[in-house]
Amino acid sequence: MSAPTPLAKPQIRQQARAARQALNDRHTRSQQIANRLHTLAEYQSAQTVMLYVSVREEVATADLITAALENDKKVVIPYCRDGELQLFHLQNLDELTPGAYGIPEPPSDLRTQPDRSATTDQLDIILVPGVAFDIHGARCGHGKGYYDKLLQSANDKTPLIALAFDCQIFPKIPTESHDVDMDKIITESRIYPAA
Repeated sequence: MSAPTPLAKPQIRQQARAARQALNDRHTRSQQIANRLHTLAEYQSAQTVMLYVSVREEVATADLITAALENDKKVVIPYCRDGELQLFHLQNLDELTPGAYGIPEPPSDLRTQPDRSATTDQLDIILVPGVAFDIHGARCGHGKGYYDKLLQSANDKTPLIALAFDCQIFPKIPTESHDVDMDKIITESRIYPAA
């Protein structure tokens, strides 16, 4: 019997999105993922954390953002401007308003304050969303390349940690030269690649 043909990115995205939508306990699973993240040495030692603001069926991050702020970590979030991700130093979830693609983002009056912008070299850890991942750390996003562009500018020593549900993990995802691999992927059941 021959090996199954590897899936192409559009099929992977379709399967992962459908599986994620079918989960009826995303909040509980998100909490389990958050608990795993909090045990990571890289996260515990990080003073400045980049977290994405979750939307729709993504691993929920509102509680993670609140916990990070309560633990005196600096929280940086990405937002989209002119087709690129910019970084914003967030002090409170209430600062966000709906922006591009319905994703909550900082209003323009806050973005322009000099003490609120951030760069990737200030980050101690970067937490990344995605549609699908493979067990080796490859990431498949929505196909626009926003995160890949941002992550290419990150310091090589800054850990890239993806948050995903088990149903978003595939044996192998095809990659291209611009794709940036994750150092670790945290799901509700384990951490890939194994720590």
